[in-house]
Amino acid sequence: MPDMLVPLYALPPVPALAEGLVIRPALPFESHVLLDFTARHFSPKWVDECTVALAARPAKVLIATHGATLLGFACYDVTFRGFFGPTGVAPEARGKGLGKALLLAALHRLRDEGFAYGVIGGAGPVVFYRQTCGAIAIPDSDPGAYAGALV
Repeated sequence: MPDMLVPLYALPPVPALAEGLVIRPALPFESHVLLDFTARHFSPKWVDECTVALAARPAKVLIATHGATLLGFACYDVTFRGFFGPTGVAPEARGKGLGKALLLAALHRLRDEGFAYGVIGGAGPVVFYRQTCGAIAIPDSDPGAYAGALV
């Protein structure tokens, strides 16, 4: 999977969400909920990245919620400066625009922190990223910055 480059100065706005859905920064005392969610639905490496994102001040992870229910998350500027990810939405909440909204909200945060470009590391859904935020594949970037990582 290639890395992708995103021009942050040309981002579309974060789309409106259905009533009751909220995207906001995770709070420190919610760490156990986010880490459990990430472990249940995704991978141990993503748990590690969320742990680092939560330790930053302010936290570098946004969450999507409905009431007191966690539906998804998006980390940014964590493993490498200016990188987006990981991000994930609960299987039962997919198809509601949360992934797109989390992506754009996190990319807007990168822009607000002074980055002109963002990088989506090891981008899985390349077409989604191209259509949503104008990302382009970086040639010869697989495995890129992740080469030699412990498994």
